[in-house]
Amino acid sequence: MHLSTSLSLLFAVAGTRVVAQTPSSSSAAAGPTTGQLGDAAPVTNNPPGVVLRAVFPEKAFTTSLFPDGGNIKGEVIAISSPDGDGVLFQVKLSNLPKTGGPFSYHLHVDPVPADGNCTKTLAHLDPYIRGETPVCDKSAPATCQVGDLSGKYGAIPETSDTFSAVYLDKYASTLEGIGAYFGNRSIVIHQASTKARITCASFEVIDTTGTGGVPGEASTCSSAPAASSAVSVPSPSGNVTIPRPSTTPPTPSTSTSASTSPIVTAGSSSLRGMGVGCAGAAAFAAAFMLTL
Repeated sequence: MHLSTSLSLLFAVAGTRVVAQTPSSSSAAAGPTTGQLGDAAPVTNNPPGVVLRAVFPEKAFTTSLFPDGGNIKGEVIAISSPDGDGVLFQVKLSNLPKTGGPFSYHLHVDPVPADGNCTKTLAHLDPYIRGETPVCDKSAPATCQVGDLSGKYGAIPETSDTFSAVYLDKYASTLEGIGAYFGNRSIVIHQASTKARITCASFEVIDTTGTGGVPGEASTCSSAPAASSAVSVPSPSGNVTIPRPSTTPPTPSTSTSASTSPIVTAGSSSLRGMGVGCAGAAAFAAAFMLTL
């Protein structure tokens, strides 16, 4: 199946699932916490064909959870919607710690530095200055931090060695220059009780056209766009929120209350072991359609 056709079908079905899970007006009336800049706006102008990938390293940052060495294995793939409306995330993990869960995970402001220090990724991606407390209300994802993926779509349980999930997030962006952009940022997995950073990985752009090759092979992928201009911020003390300002505000929307509950719940084994990368996005879309 051609990539553009596969992705169009994928997001068309995803859209119907999201509409079906929109919260009731009574839920919205409860008034969940929003950011200082209001609710997160759905991003409707993501450039089609962009594929981002973050692969976790061989060694954990919090080594106490892996007394014999090693780390959580896996990756996070993010694909722009063909019509620009939202980003599809695929999370595939294995070798999870036996204790310390459920594990939360978030998009963080900065990429992982060369020394692998997850603390230096700073705080959660939070362009609307929402903060971490109270906890995210998954029935109203527009009121959560943009980067709080586990808050919106569920944490990683410690009851299994593996975890997989696929969902459409309407508030993250693959468009450079706006605060919700995460192509030059990172993803961090946390321990439950202490919020210790277990492991982290930077995102990289592996395709901008939807027609390139697979990482590790000769590729026709376009080169990754340059990282958006960084803003100098002080190192956080504790787990604080440091938004990344941008010159271009997030795309406004007439409605920001639509739910983006997971399209496929955690544990979608049919997606494990599937090829990834630029051309792999087509297989991703086709396999996803088979799970519906």
